[in-house]
Amino acid sequence: MSFRDRYGPAALITGGSEGLGAAFAAEIAARGLDLVLVARRPGPLESTAAALRASHGVDVTTLACDVGTDEGLAQVSAIAREREIGLFVHSAAVSSIGEFTELSEATHEALLALNGRAPLLLCHRLGRTMAARGRGGLVFLSSLSALAGTALVAHYAASKAYQRVLAEGLWAELSPRGVDVLACLAGPTDTPAYRASRPRGTGWLEWPPVMDPGVVARETLAALGRGPVIVPGTGNKAVDFLLRRLLPERVAVRLLSDSTRRMYRRP
Repeated sequence: MSFRDRYGPAALITGGSEGLGAAFAAEIAARGLDLVLVARRPGPLESTAAALRASHGVDVTTLACDVGTDEGLAQVSAIAREREIGLFVHSAAVSSIGEFTELSEATHEALLALNGRAPLLLCHRLGRTMAARGRGGLVFLSSLSALAGTALVAHYAASKAYQRVLAEGLWAELSPRGVDVLACLAGPTDTPAYRASRPRGTGWLEWPPVMDPGVVARETLAALGRGPVIVPGTGNKAVDFLLRRLLPERVAVRLLSDSTRRMYRRP
């Protein structure tokens, strides 16, 4: 099958207005699929949609909502019932940096809703339809932080590990039914959210270098259908090997935690 035959006619992307979500939208549009882009801010959302229409000549529907809320989930589900969605990419995410006990319960609940509950429910709803159709794809934008617990981003890392493990299980269940499932364990990527976090140099964690979102999107889409997990970038693959194969768990957790503390230290 061609990419469009297997994953078309339309792709639904949460967090599709900028960063990795916009990069996936551009790569998917270049492969001929129409798009449904979901994001909270209407301004960047419409700007991205207009650029994609002009560049690729595809139909782009936009929906400005927060999929971390019941109302937002209901809006996305309604649009998915109206359109034939063959590919779903969950790129929307929130990362709260700080000591776990110092962050508010509301902050933790918002992270859990967007990083955990939203992909769970949307993959359940869309996955059922795709499985009945016998084709489709589900993509989780997880993170290298899914490999080990890390201080200052403990809950974020846990939410990304949840996505990784969920993707692995769904791959085992759904791939025999024609639905490809993939978790992308991206490392540092040059997105507005990454720059807004104001990261600083961290010694060994300065390598691997920060990746371009377009490269992450291309490598991920090329891996769709080949297995449950992709670690894009040669440097990131080396970090994956180091953390999962060479270092004892306690050492890996301490290294990541110390590096993250240095990354986000403030003068």
